[in-house]
Amino acid sequence: MNKMKRRKADIVIVGTGVAGLFAALHLPSDKNILMITKGQTEESDSYLAQGGICVLHDEKDYDSFMEDTMRAGHYENRRESVDIMIRSSRDVINELIAWGVDFARENGELVYTREGAHSRARILYHEDITGEEITRNLLAEVRKLPNVTMLEQQTMVEILEKENRCYGIVMRDVRGELTAVEAPYTIWACGGIGGLYEHSTNFPHLTGDALAIALNHGIALEHPEYVQIHPTTLYSKTPGRRFLISESVRGEGAYLYDKNMERFADEVLPRDILSQKIRQQMEKDHTSFVWLDMRPLGEEKIRSHFPHIYQHCLEEGYDVTKECIPVVPAQHYFMGGVRVDKNSATAMERLYAAGETSCNGVHGANRLASNSLLESLVFAKRAAQDICAKWENEVSCDESAIADGIVEEIKEATCRLLADEKELKETYARRVRGEIERMEQAG
Repeated sequence: MNKMKRRKADIVIVGTGVAGLFAALHLPSDKNILMITKGQTEESDSYLAQGGICVLHDEKDYDSFMEDTMRAGHYENRRESVDIMIRSSRDVINELIAWGVDFARENGELVYTREGAHSRARILYHEDITGEEITRNLLAEVRKLPNVTMLEQQTMVEILEKENRCYGIVMRDVRGELTAVEAPYTIWACGGIGGLYEHSTNFPHLTGDALAIALNHGIALEHPEYVQIHPTTLYSKTPGRRFLISESVRGEGAYLYDKNMERFADEVLPRDILSQKIRQQMEKDHTSFVWLDMRPLGEEKIRSHFPHIYQHCLEEGYDVTKECIPVVPAQHYFMGGVRVDKNSATAMERLYAAGETSCNGVHGANRLASNSLLESLVFAKRAAQDICAKWENEVSCDESAIADGIVEEIKEATCRLLADEKELKETYARRVRGEIERMEQAG
């Protein structure tokens, strides 16, 4: 007999980063929404985003914004998705400001900065913790909603599926207990795959579980081999998550040096190209890192624009106002994912995906700096809007019986596997790694 608890919701959202939170804020207030996260609510990569968030500066900026995004993505982007993101950007920014996000201003006007591969300044920021500022404010707004329940340390281990329709998920708590959550709609917003790598800027618990579940259920993925390496993370001999040195540091004028303290590359090249040049220089110099020099920015700008980078480097023994720091490329972002359409719908009915878990084609083969937060917000909102538009015509009263049947069909052996954290983690990791390697070889 299945040892599984039961729970009901109208919509279940897996993940509490900006994508999941923004979706929740745009869903109807009369719907019962359950949000779960694998770790703590603040342990999302959204919280770690330093540089900023792109926005269409003005109408004259459209063509260059489009070209910058397409060029960075090696023209493998879906142009329709890029257009949607760009056209939606100002409305999203206005919503964030209304919810309390405090972007940098001078004399009351928003300040725009520039990062690698951007042809002009179009990035808004809050010091060097833009992601934390956005996520913190969205979390505060979601916590005000009486129709939203948030559960921490709950891992999605399976979905409830019948005839290519999703009826909810199965989640496991830290004690290994399973709960089947019946829900007419599900949104995956569960982040990237950094936990699969030895060196990554991501939280280690982000291991691409949704991708493994998608593969097991025949849900289409798109370009899982497109994994972005960030050129500049603080070098350390200690294994674990790498501290990211924001793209905007180089956009504001920091230099990269080889072992002889000579510049060897254009610091604002697209991330994949710059990462390649850094690795080539490291190989040439027989070193484990290159040097990043923030001193050209001046002490005042370093302390005001990048206070958290400054402080973290101090804690690691480096004063960036007086000396260079060692940096090395590390896994940073996942451009591939569960394939979705322009409304964030997957190939399975009633199942949506947004944020780093999904692939809507915005980023192509390489993400343009500071497009990630914007893309996540725009397409999470579209997922919520699509659910709102379809609810009345799609949801029927007899679905609970179908969900009951799915749960009853889950065998005891399956329950044991789903409850075994270590074995399931290894199984899912092998599945995702295998698919990435298969697509790399096919490409």
